[in-house]
Amino acid sequence: MIRIIKTLLLSLILSTALIAWAETFVRDDVNTDPTPSAFTVCHGGTCENLEKVSLTDTQWLQIRKIFKINRTPQQERKNIKLAIAKLEKIVGRLTDTYNDKAENKSDDDSNHYMDCIDESTNTTIYLMMIQRDGLLRWHTYQDRGNRGYFFNGWPHTTAVIKETRSGQQYAVDSWFRDNGLPPYIVPFDVWRNGWRPE
Repeated sequence: MIRIIKTLLLSLILSTALIAWAETFVRDDVNTDPTPSAFTVCHGGTCENLEKVSLTDTQWLQIRKIFKINRTPQQERKNIKLAIAKLEKIVGRLTDTYNDKAENKSDDDSNHYMDCIDESTNTTIYLMMIQRDGLLRWHTYQDRGNRGYFFNGWPHTTAVIKETRSGQQYAVDSWFRDNGLPPYIVPFDVWRNGWRPE
């Protein structure tokens, strides 16, 4: 119950702006200059727990290989889905968050679950690392996006990317999936208007 109240209060605070700044997170100790060898991961709801994580060169090479063929924006979005899923699997084993369930479902009393604040923060960090490594050709990571605000739906937060040529923004929402499954990537305007997977 306390988790739910904390999530609601934080969502209300974050909802004062339509889009939160990607490099302004719920904790000031989130690493905003992440590299594969030094980044942070949130879990436990509203980033209650923050762990420092380091990937090996071999682990990061798995992410690079996903982007080897990257000829179109559509293909790159598919690659982003695969890369986020792979990172969740790798990081899940390092942080004991591998059993995180879709949405806020949890059978874990150890705070290894992730709410949408945790998921959007982590996915944004992953996108920052992917972009900074030169793996994105057609997109850039953007500020995290919010919707809901209690008046027109339940508050929710997502990572966001923008296609560089068209300017189209997309939600990259991993909260709706179990750990290690590809996130949904949908046009941000559709997502902001209450989109949910069927």
